[in-house]
Amino acid sequence: MKTLRDLFRDYRFAFSFGVLVIIVVMAILSIFSPYDPTLWNVVPKDLKPSAEHWLGTDSNGQDIFWQATFAVRNSLIISLIAGLVSRVIAILVGMIAGYQGGMVDRVLMFVGDSLLVIPLFLIMVMLAMLVRQYMNLVILGLMLSFFGWAWDARVIRSMILSLRERDFTKTAILSGTGTVKLVLNEYMPFAMPLIFSTLINNIAWAIGLEITLAILGLVNLNVPTLGTMLNWALFYQSILLGRWWWILTPVVLSLFLFIALYWMSVSISEYLDPRTRIQRVGAS
Repeated sequence: MKTLRDLFRDYRFAFSFGVLVIIVVMAILSIFSPYDPTLWNVVPKDLKPSAEHWLGTDSNGQDIFWQATFAVRNSLIISLIAGLVSRVIAILVGMIAGYQGGMVDRVLMFVGDSLLVIPLFLIMVMLAMLVRQYMNLVILGLMLSFFGWAWDARVIRSMILSLRERDFTKTAILSGTGTVKLVLNEYMPFAMPLIFSTLINNIAWAIGLEITLAILGLVNLNVPTLGTMLNWALFYQSILLGRWWWILTPVVLSLFLFIALYWMSVSISEYLDPRTRIQRVGAS
């Protein structure tokens, strides 16, 4: 409880928490949708927001509010798969490379650096084109996770390299502490702020990349996501035709989601950072 009180004193965390609660509630509401998100012409087309259709309807004959609930849910599923899987890879690669050093470090960093120097976006576009007919939420999330760990693994490795030279590491080794216990008890408290911040940042990156691939038409457009909602709105020229409620819904949701994720990443990182905590205790 004290941790939550401390975090909510930061306006960035409070704002981010509120936005994410709304987003999660929207995702949960998709369970109660009266409409099938894959069917067209279930409601009258191109209606403005009203009491019956809160965010209006689109040119496909779909209710935009209920489509948005499915879009938020599916975008979160994709980004969470990408973020969690890539964190596991980044933590394992970064900690093993940093702690072991030598040939193991060089091989792992060669693989990671190879992913950093290749034209990532073009590779992902080509892969998306190849597997487009098999594309679903899980495959897209795993594809994003495969390309989302390299930079974070290098950052974690740099931290482990620094921690490995500290006196407490030498003391723990001389006292017979095992490698796993050393990593979990001594290194993880320092690495957690970095892991949390990179997780949240990677979730935001995955959402942004999913939107980009969807706008290019490289995902299954029949599955509602924030990206596919934008794709259909642009396809039907909603801006030129004055259907502002259609284009604004995914744009506003995406902007608030990006801002909330960024501010939450910053606030949690600052709170969990041992150096910031020491300063906070000293100030109080």
